Amino acid sequence: MSGGVGLVIAPEARLYDHGPQHPLRPERVLLTWDLLRACGLDAAPGVTVLGADPADDDTIGLVHSGAFIDATRRAGHGEDGDWSRFAYGPGDNPIFADMHEAAAIVCGATVAAAREVVEARAAHAFNAAGGLHHAMEARASGFCVYDDPAVGIAWMLEHGGVERVAYVDVDVHHGDGVQAVFVADPRVLTISIHEYAPELGFFPGTGSASERGSGAGEGSVVNVPLPPGTGDDGWLEAFRATVPAAVRAFSPDVLVTQLGCDTHHTDPLAHLRLTTRAYRETAVALHELAHQAAGGRWMATGGGGYQWARVVPRAWTTYFAEMAGAQISDELPAWWVERASALAGEPVPTSFSEAPA
Repeated sequence: MSGGVGLVIAPEARLYDHGPQHPLRPERVLLTWDLLRACGLDAAPGVTVLGADPADDDTIGLVHSGAFIDATRRAGHGEDGDWSRFAYGPGDNPIFADMHEAAAIVCGATVAAAREVVEARAAHAFNAAGGLHHAMEARASGFCVYDDPAVGIAWMLEHGGVERVAYVDVDVHHGDGVQAVFVADPRVLTISIHEYAPELGFFPGTGSASERGSGAGEGSVVNVPLPPGTGDDGWLEAFRATVPAAVRAFSPDVLVTQLGCDTHHTDPLAHLRLTTRAYRETAVALHELAHQAAGGRWMATGGGGYQWARVVPRAWTTYFAEMAGAQISDELPAWWVERASALAGEPVPTSFSEAPA
């Protein structure tokens, strides 16, 4: 196995755009790629920049129904239909132009990262555009058209010669879509550490500790629900108490992680209180875990994060720097700060580190 690191950059992923009033902004991924370049991480020793082709229908169909794929394509092409059957419409999942093609690029980028790892061209690989973990077999959900982490895992199991995958989801929202796809599959361990506040109607409302899998997959689901207001220390304590031991006991062939950063204390859609310190420490822990439990094989995606200029690029660059074993300055490159501030219409932080929340 190569010790290198794959960085998937798929500019077409900018087409995954729900519109200017929607909280999920494609600029967050573009700014992340810009910051990775500004920090020299695209040219760091051992890093290979990868492109991606759209996933075809057969690949997407490893997870999603043919009727859903067809509906997504037709709705995105402006055809009339009862698209609300597939949870498309005003609100979280608006119809946007060419949404099948945009979501297929995201899936293709995650599969490209998975392929790089399972075919031993790299030890680790990262697709910042991915992590759309809420989509279900036959419906969109939570800003997610297709469930690219589930597609990537299913592709590895079907075509990558992989027998066991551990999936760790650190997004503030429960990784319900990935859990649902593999809930009865003993080959996949799904772990989600997330805010859980049913009394607030917090999305998606699932992810209690009592959810443990079903049928042959009984015991292959681990949920770590956390109350609103949890900060760095409480979050890291919960992570360290559950995630490493569960992954090591499962002994996966590959570790897959969804690196949502909507856990940040400034995120407008959630109530946890994390800072970038938690992201640094989590990155180190996941890197160590990949080598301890999965022979070093680690495929990661992005995820949620709605402070798209102030937080997301710093968080994901922190994760990728750890993946690449690269040291970067705490001070953000001045030209990147200027560009991000101009796009956001407000000043962005000038360093990776920040004061405690």
